[in-house]
Amino acid sequence: MTVEEYNTAVNLYADGVFRFVLKNLRDEEKSRDVVQDSFEKLWLNHNRLAAEKAKPYLYTTAYHRLIDLIRKDSRLRLIDGHHPVEDVHFEQYSDLGEVLDRAVKLLPDDQRMALMLRDYEGYSYKEIGEITGLNETQVKVYIYRARVFLKNYIGKIDVLV
Repeated sequence: MTVEEYNTAVNLYADGVFRFVLKNLRDEEKSRDVVQDSFEKLWLNHNRLAAEKAKPYLYTTAYHRLIDLIRKDSRLRLIDGHHPVEDVHFEQYSDLGEVLDRAVKLLPDDQRMALMLRDYEGYSYKEIGEITGLNETQVKVYIYRARVFLKNYIGKIDVLV
């Protein structure tokens, strides 16, 4: 990959990688750090990578860094004595987007990331498998379970209106 191809990759993929990381971390500063780390790693390996492999490389790198941060944060929360928020559902709520975001936050990490890569970023099951290190069947199962959870969490549309 040349310097021009690297710069093109920055212009094309930085926003998408940032959105993916931010949706999972929900912390802008940490998300920026993950994106910066991903692009730094791409730069350090730019001589060994073809330009067409930049996008999957960036998402894979960001995914692994994201997993590391989530694990570190969960260990720190347990040490501090804080526990994740339990399943909360409001009987009447009018903003479906906020309800959906809240429901997505409650998903297990693997399901949330597979769902995000599929539904928000538009990756195929095979590409998600390559990014996450899961086989295609596992990816499909995680996405199915995430969608079932979201459907059950949100419930009937009349409850939301």
